[in-house]
Amino acid sequence: MTENKDHCNFLFHTFVLIMKDKTIIGRREFIDLPELHLYNIEAKIDTGAYTSALHCEKIELQNSQLCIKVFNDSPWICFDNFERRFIKNTSGIGEERFVIKTLIIIGKRKIRSRLSLTNRAEMKYPVLLGRKFLKGKFIVDVEKVYLTR
Repeated sequence: MTENKDHCNFLFHTFVLIMKDKTIIGRREFIDLPELHLYNIEAKIDTGAYTSALHCEKIELQNSQLCIKVFNDSPWICFDNFERRFIKNTSGIGEERFVIKTLIIIGKRKIRSRLSLTNRAEMKYPVLLGRKFLKGKFIVDVEKVYLTR
């Protein structure tokens, strides 16, 4: 009996350590991207994707700045700091994308993270949050949605 109790205590304490500082989220969540003036945007939580992505209607280099228009009715937003990276798309085909670093608010968590920029017009959700963003911070309950609201 004592051995079983010790094992249960071990499992409980292991669970507590795993859950420490992690938030449970659903397979879809609403997020804010305040530096991009985007609020209440539906994001797909995708543990199969490594990187995170943001839909952009227009992406242009203007002088030495990267300028984006997320939606046709949204303002142009320009960045001095950005990267170009080779990223696999949903079909597994590699493509060069621009990547920005911005603040993402999901529930009570505020996280500065990278977003690759691509046209996701054919996709259901304008934002995809991948493993690199999720790792160490979140546990995904795939049976639920909108747990952070």
